[in-house]
Amino acid sequence: MAEILERMEHAEVRRLITEDKVRPDGRKVDEIRPLDAEVDYLPRVHGSGLFTRGQTQALSVLTLAPMGETQIVDGLDPEYKKRFMHHYNFPQYSVGETGRYGAPGRREIGHGALGERALEQVLPSLEDFPYAIRLVAEVLESNGSSSQASICAGTLALMAGGVPIKAPVAGIAMGLISDGSNYTVLTDIQGLEDHFGDMDFKVAGTREGITALQMDIKIAGITAEILTEALAQAKKARFEILDLIEATIPAPRPELAPTAPKIDTIKIDVDKIKIVIGKGGETIDKIIAETGVKIDIDDEGNVAIYSSDQDAINRAKEIIAALVREAKVDEVYHAKVVRIEKFGAFVNLFDKTDALVHISEMAWTRTNNVEDLVQIGDEVDVKVIKIDAKGRVDASMKVLLPRPPKSDKPRKHHDKPHHPKAHKEQQETKAEKPEG
Repeated sequence: MAEILERMEHAEVRRLITEDKVRPDGRKVDEIRPLDAEVDYLPRVHGSGLFTRGQTQALSVLTLAPMGETQIVDGLDPEYKKRFMHHYNFPQYSVGETGRYGAPGRREIGHGALGERALEQVLPSLEDFPYAIRLVAEVLESNGSSSQASICAGTLALMAGGVPIKAPVAGIAMGLISDGSNYTVLTDIQGLEDHFGDMDFKVAGTREGITALQMDIKIAGITAEILTEALAQAKKARFEILDLIEATIPAPRPELAPTAPKIDTIKIDVDKIKIVIGKGGETIDKIIAETGVKIDIDDEGNVAIYSSDQDAINRAKEIIAALVREAKVDEVYHAKVVRIEKFGAFVNLFDKTDALVHISEMAWTRTNNVEDLVQIGDEVDVKVIKIDAKGRVDASMKVLLPRPPKSDKPRKHHDKPHHPKAHKEQQETKAEKPEG
């Protein structure tokens, strides 16, 4: 009896649609169910969007994280990382049923992948927005087209969370009733029309074009005429949904949520990466422990620093900048005398970088005793005058002092290297200088 009733229902639903253009819920063939949209439904997350279309509702939740938390995919292809993840959950309560909860099934994985393709096209570049992005769509109720509702909710969550997407994306599911000679294309199919119909054609995109397509059909195929009509109706419906989304939130917010991690980036030389990381990661671990930030460094020397505390980010930037800082010719430094030799004094410019001030570069007047001019611990201003191929730095005090009127023209310090013994002492000093 149940089988007979279902066959009768199947035939009558299809007849009413193709002949009378009457759908089970009374809508026109190109009419969308009532729409509603809301952002910030959940207060503590990085972004959230609630989208409702008839008896289908999806809640999308945005999470932003440092790039170090991207998904590592190890499949048949070579291992790679995914920056954007869109996950789709379809709990049984969404269709009024109960059951066991477990790992996502094939349908949930497929719908999540479709939403991921639809939204990935409008994401900002890694350079403009260096975050790992995860969207989780929770279907709260379902009567058809929940995958497209998750795309709409995902757009709302991204914009509410301050992700600078290129354009909002909306999705719609198109149906088809065909008896071979006559056909009717349906906009926004519900569960009954999907069950008795011949096609489930999902179309997602922006006002500029389509970002994702998926077609499931129960017949041998469709004509170009049917496809053209379906795409035209889908465009009209997509624009109607985009009107609602843009009325709810006109553009991505200019700032991230207060709970989202803030980020700052700096660029360092590739050969300095090992200095920041340190032996066995000791240096970078110390920076993280001291400041409470997260740090990612790529192979090109791009350093990304993440934290919800901007002061912590600034402290980490200062530490890293000091580690990779280099002395430059013609720059002036306020240095401290750390060692005295007969031929001159060694001064610390910053961190682990010392320079040699030769006795001839300390004053315009001749002197035979370095300690007549400086003592260990004295702070002096020096100007870097030379850096040799081995990175040894020569500095001068006298070039920053007024030159006595009767003093002879100074010798060209750039053309005359210091005594070999001085260079040897400078190199040994750099090698022996303790860490920290």
